[in-house]
Amino acid sequence: MLLRTADSLYWMSRHMERAENTARLLNAQYQFSLLNTEKDSVLSQWKKVLELFELEELYKELEKKISPQKVIKFMIIEQDNPSSLINCLWNARENARCMRGVIPTDLWVIINSIWLDFENIFKKDDWLKDLERSLGWVRERSYSFRGVLEGIMPINEFLYFSRIGMHLERADNTARILDISFNVMTENFLLTQNIQDERNEENQLKNFEEFLSIQNNKNFYFWITVLRSLSASEIYRQVFSDKINPIRVAELLISRKDFPRSLLVCLHNLQKQLENVSTSDNHLSNKLVGKLSGEIFYETIDKKFILNIHDFSKKTLFDINNLGKILSNEFLIPLPTSESSTKPIIRTIDE
Repeated sequence: MLLRTADSLYWMSRHMERAENTARLLNAQYQFSLLNTEKDSVLSQWKKVLELFELEELYKELEKKISPQKVIKFMIIEQDNPSSLINCLWNARENARCMRGVIPTDLWVIINSIWLDFENIFKKDDWLKDLERSLGWVRERSYSFRGVLEGIMPINEFLYFSRIGMHLERADNTARILDISFNVMTENFLLTQNIQDERNEENQLKNFEEFLSIQNNKNFYFWITVLRSLSASEIYRQVFSDKINPIRVAELLISRKDFPRSLLVCLHNLQKQLENVSTSDNHLSNKLVGKLSGEIFYETIDKKFILNIHDFSKKTLFDINNLGKILSNEFLIPLPTSESSTKPIIRTIDE
């Protein structure tokens, strides 16, 4: 397979997956803002959305203040935002257009129609009147894309590279939500600790356990929002059948084998697809994804882990980002060299 073809398939799926993830996240955040009556808390949560994608600086260049409506527009129709829905869907469509002669016609039709319908729906501000329905439309079209992709794409390198892009983007999204969500909680806990408790690990863990029990009741809607941003609220109830517990939430998002968006499942699926396209066992990307999935599989998720979860999620984000760069160097068109960062990777068709 030509590098250009493999690269376009990979980025087509990554952009479609990112559009779906963004729509789901915005919808969950919007529902949370309707329930929360504290204005400062609502604005803080919308700020977290920008932090999740590392877009705070870009947003400040375009807007002076943070407001729910402005952040929503920034994440959906702002053309200067590389992670906005409009750019994700356009890039997915352009990557598909580059392969018009080699991908199934039905796949091209669904991607092209998604882009054309998006332009019509989001051309005027009427979509803001029923935001939940508008974002639901994006998710549903993403499901349609994935259904057509899995249903008619030949089971060969064309499908494998598409899946690689999807699973890598999905792992990145889960890691980011995990980091932002739990970092807020652990920071609040550490602010309540005195110097003696910080130095005594046993006392700190005991205090943290009490803090977690308070969190279970105090921040119920916050954790519901976290789960909904990954479509995980129903499976949480099926698996655990109890009150929402931050430790259980972390377990579900990190190491559960029955949750398709957990880090472990995403990395296992990614490893499987990489093995399908590898011509040798010496590819560094294969070794890295195996090492990363192994570390997550053997991780013990308890209150001590949750207290230090930021270190775990920061390392995981760096590893996923690094894996994407190495994967591109080994199988696709190499990405431009840049500083080490956890910022989500974007490749536009012009590159």
